[in-house]
Formats: sequence, structure tokens, C-alpha cells
Amino acid sequence: MYKLMLATRYFFKRRINLLAMAAIALCVFIVVVVMSVMIGLVSDFKEKNHSYSGDCVIHSDSLVGFAYYEDFVSELEGEKFACGVSPVIDGFGLMRRPGYEDNIGLQIRGVDPVKHSAATGFGDTLYYHKDNPEKAFENIYEPNLPGSVIGVSIIYKSGSFGEYDHFPVPRDLKFEITCFPLNAKGGLARGGADPTSTKVFVNSDDTHSGLVKVDGGMIYLPFDEAQSMFEMGWPIKRINSIHIKFSKGVSADEGMAKVAAMWAKHVERNKDKTYANLFDNVSVEDWFRYRREIIAPMEKEQTMLTILFAMLGIITVFVIFVVFYMIIGHKTRDIGIMRSIGVSSWSVVSIFLLFAGMVGVVGSAIGASAGCSFLVKINDMEDWLFENYEWQLWNREIYAIGEIPHDIEFNVIAVIVACAIGAALLGAFVPAVQAGFKRPVEVLQVNQV
Repeated sequence: MYKLMLATRYFFKRRINLLAMAAIALCVFIVVVVMSVMIGLVSDFKEKNHSYSGDCVIHSDSLVGFAYYEDFVSELEGEKFACGVSPVIDGFGLMRRPGYEDNIGLQIRGVDPVKHSAATGFGDTLYYHKDNPEKAFENIYEPNLPGSVIGVSIIYKSGSFGEYDHFPVPRDLKFEITCFPLNAKGGLARGGADPTSTKVFVNSDDTHSGLVKVDGGMIYLPFDEAQSMFEMGWPIKRINSIHIKFSKGVSADEGMAKVAAMWAKHVERNKDKTYANLFDNVSVEDWFRYRREIIAPMEKEQTMLTILFAMLGIITVFVIFVVFYMIIGHKTRDIGIMRSIGVSSWSVVSIFLLFAGMVGVVGSAIGASAGCSFLVKINDMEDWLFENYEWQLWNREIYAIGEIPHDIEFNVIAVIVACAIGAALLGAFVPAVQAGFKRPVEVLQVNQV
């Protein structure tokens, strides 16, 4: 009991411990706010990529694609573990609006809107046909021309907070799409002076996935139209990827194992066919591996941020060390008296560590509370700053985010608070041990009594 009483007395009597509490509170506040926002950004980015890809993707590393996919797609659609299967055509080309000279390079993706919405989050990204994706390519302007779904950032300018001002109906726009079709051997499918394939499409909807490269550089075309433009329907039908969504209750590992096993059998059955060599470039991957080149840089930033905050924690430990060295330096007489009446060295150490623990608990509680309060109001504060000073933390015309992530991650906060308390104990440990193991004769000198 006397240990708690002495530690509490030191906590309330020594004003210098306010410096230690302030250092801990500031450190915890910064880490809670920045890590919560960063975790929110990374989680949101991963979720958008997951929605864009589906759960599993069978894809070719070559633009030539692979053949003999129809039987496999039918087989997958008959499996209970898969609730969505979408064959996809992927390629690159140029887009030009008739009457304009400028060409825009972009990615072209051919999909069946119903199948692709079942396998991925494509339907949820549509603006005009979100509730009926089967009509995504139905245009209201030119019934004789095929429709197209284009990235929202290509035809609209983002507002100050990431919003887009849509028309009541899709804009009356036509796009002249040009691509360079390849044959099954990887050469140009068309010889002569003009090896390109060009066709005009009408704007029927736009897609807002929240992914910058998709919203600013992709156009979706009807599957059959894309397959025809890239001449992947002759002499044998080819695609670039198959996107798969697993049924509810099927784990990612379980689903991946089943798809991989089915694909291996499919390749074995078709290994003697003419275009079986195209299977050599095909991989079966989960959504994370499929999009790893996009996600990895953001995860690296999160790792670097964690390392920087670890360095900030080292500075906090040093501040605690200095403060407790000064506090214990002024308590040598108390230490000498305790030691002379029989208090053990480790009991003295435990008193000052208990004192340090109080500093850590109070400081981290203040910092965590302030951090949570800041997160709750962070978007309101940014709105106020923009309205009064036209300043934003993230320019929504550049970054594809809406609100700043402000979810309070209690498990993360618990780890941060525990580390802060540990830092306080670590910083006070050396001075406490030095004080506890001094002999009474060293501290009870005449000039100190």
C-alpha cells in the first residue's frame, strides 16, 4: 500500500511530470490520428480493388489471351462454391471523339454487364444503371450503335470534395475507339497499311470505382464487340481473364484451391489442342495477388509510417528518461530514508516504476481521447477550412477519396496506448534502478540532510 501512496504523492506533487505526460499525450495523439487515417485509406483502397477484381482471377500475362475457355466457364457456373463467373476481354487502344483531333490512350475492357456485376462490384460503380446493370450498354441516342461505359473522370471533372455533377441522363457523346488486334501467335491480326480496328460507340453510362487509373483511363465495351474489335473470336475464341466470386460461406483459401484444381484439370484435358500453348501464360490468383502491383506501394507507405512512429516513440522514451532522472535526483533523501528503514532495492524501483506507469496511463489516456475527438470532427474541420481558407488536406481533384477516413480502430488504439505506457516504464527504468540500488550511506550525506 505504501508504494501506491508514495507513487501517487509524487505524481501529484511534482509539476515536472507534466512535461512527461505532455510528451506521451502528444505522441499518442499524433499516432492515433495518423495511423487511423492511414489504416482507413489502405483498407478502403484494398476493398475497392477487391470489388474491382472479384475474389479470384484466372488471367493471362499476354494480350493474346487464351482459348478453350467456354467449357471451363460453364463448368464453374455449375459449381455451388462460385456465385459469379465473368469472362473478360482486356486490351489497350485510343479514343477520339468524332470531330476532335486529340487521341486519348486508355484501357479497353469487354464484359457481359450481368455476369461481370455478379463476379465483381461493377454494377455498384454504375451511375445510371446501378439497379439494372443488364441495361448498362443500352444507349438512348443511337440505337444502331453499341453503348459504352466510360470512367467517370474522363468525361466529368471532380468537385472540391470528390463529387461529380451528372446530367439527368447520360451525356450525348460518341467515342471512336481504335485498337491493334493481335492474332493467336502474337502478331498483328491485320496486315496492310492499316493494322488497326476502329469503331464508334455511344456513351450509355459511366463508372465510378474510386480507383484513379480505372476512373480516369478505362472504357467498358460489350463483350462481343470487344472480342470482335480485338479479333479474338477467330480462328478460335479467346479471352484475357476470368473473374470469379465465391459463394457466401466459402473461404478464400477453399475457393482458390477448388478453382486451381479445376483449372489444372482443364489444362490437362486440352493440352494436345492447337492453341494449348496459350495456357503457358495463364495464372490463377486471388484478388490481392492479382492487384499486388497497385496495392504494394501503399502498403510500403504504411510500413514506412509505422517505422517513423517507432522512432518517435524512441524520442518519447528519451524524454521520459530525462524527466525521471531529474525527479529521482531531487528525491535522494526520500530514497535514503526508505533504504535505511529496510525497504528493499526492488521496492524502491517499483515505486518509481509505478509512478512512471501513472504518468504513462494518464498521458496516453489524454492523447487517445484527444485523438478520437479529433477523428470524429476531422471532416467537419476540413470543411470549415475549405469554406474559409480554401485549404484541403487532400485535393479531391487529385486523390480519389470522398471523406477522410475517421473510423476509430479500438484495437489499434489499445496497442498504441500499451506501447505508450511501455515507453514510459522503459524511460524510467534506468533512473529507477540507479536510485534503488544506491547504498543509504551514499544518499544520506550530511550536506543532503
